[in-house]
Amino acid sequence: MPRTSPDTPEAPPARNRPRAAVAMKPGAATALLDARSLAALGEVCDLADLPALDDFATDRARAVLADVEILVTGWGCPPLDGAALAAAPRLRAVVHTAGSVHGHITEACWDRGIEVSSAAAANALPVAEYTVAMILLSGKRVLERAREYRAERRRDNWLATPARVGNHGRTVGILSASLIGRRVIELLRPYDLPVLLHDPYVTDEEAAALGVRPVGLAELFAQSDVVSVHTPLLPATRGLVDRELLTSMRPDAVLINTARGAVVDQDALTDVLRQERIRAILDVTDPDPLPTAHPLWDCDNALITPHLAGSQGNEWQRLVDLAVGEIDRWAAGDGFAHPVRRERLAFLA
Repeated sequence: MPRTSPDTPEAPPARNRPRAAVAMKPGAATALLDARSLAALGEVCDLADLPALDDFATDRARAVLADVEILVTGWGCPPLDGAALAAAPRLRAVVHTAGSVHGHITEACWDRGIEVSSAAAANALPVAEYTVAMILLSGKRVLERAREYRAERRRDNWLATPARVGNHGRTVGILSASLIGRRVIELLRPYDLPVLLHDPYVTDEEAAALGVRPVGLAELFAQSDVVSVHTPLLPATRGLVDRELLTSMRPDAVLINTARGAVVDQDALTDVLRQERIRAILDVTDPDPLPTAHPLWDCDNALITPHLAGSQGNEWQRLVDLAVGEIDRWAAGDGFAHPVRRERLAFLA
C-alpha cells in the first residue's frame, strides 16, 4: 500500500457527473456546441453522444432518455410532455441554453418537480447592447443622415443641425423592468439621458435604486424622446402599445421594440409611421417576419432588423458558459443560480 506523508493533502472527492443529453433542433446544436463547448460540458456531466434529440418519440431518443438526469435544451427542443417524461424516469433538471422555456417546459415538468434553469440573463446583454446602440444612433439620426449623405455625396451644413438632433438630455422611457429592461437601464448610466420607467410591479424604492423615475404608461409615452419596449408578451400585454399611446408620442420620437411584435398594435404603428410623426426601430414584428408586401417595409422612418438583437455568433458562447456553470452548481448540490420558478412563469417572456 503506498505511503503518504502526513503533510500530503488528500485528493478532493470525485465530483458527481450527472448523465446528460442535448435536446434542440440540429441547427441550434451545430451553432452552439463547438469542440470547446462540448469539452466544457464534458467536464461537468457525462454527456450522451450527439446528434441532439429533436424528437422524443424515436427509439434512439427513448434509449438516451432512459438514464438521463439532466437535459441541456435549446431552440427547437420538443415539449417535455407526459410521454417524454415517462421515457425519462431519472430526469431531474433541465438547463436551457436560451431565454424562454415556454416552448418545451410543460405542466407535467412542474408536477414532477423538475428543476429548470434558463440562460435568459446571458441573452439579456446583447439585446440591451443593441437597444443602447440604437438609442444613441437614433439621437444623432445617424442612419437617416448617412442615407442622405450617400444620396447627395456632399456634407450638409452642420451648423444648421436642428436642436432636436443629439443625445444631450434626451429622455428615454423604458417599458418594463424585465431582465433586459434592467440591463438597458444599467448600460445607460454613463450617458446624459434621463430615464423614465413604467412597470406596475416596481416600487418607488426599487425605481430609486435603479436610478429611474417611475411614471404611468401614458406619461411614459408622452414625455419620452425614445420609448424602448421590454415587456413580455402575455395576454395582458398583447396590443398594450396602442394607437392612443403612439399618437401621444412627441414629434420625431422613437419607438424601439426588441421584445415581441404583438406587444405593439402594428396596424396603428404603421398608420402613425406613414404620417411621419415618429420613428421606429423594430427588431421584432407581428408576424415575424413581415409579409413582403407589408407597408412597413416602405416606411423610411422605420428601421426593421431581422430579430438579431439576441445572442448570435460569438455571443452564443455566453449561453453555453452559463449552462456549464449551472450544471456544475447543480451537480454539487448548490442549486441553480438562474432558476425558472413555476409561480413566475406567467410573467416571463
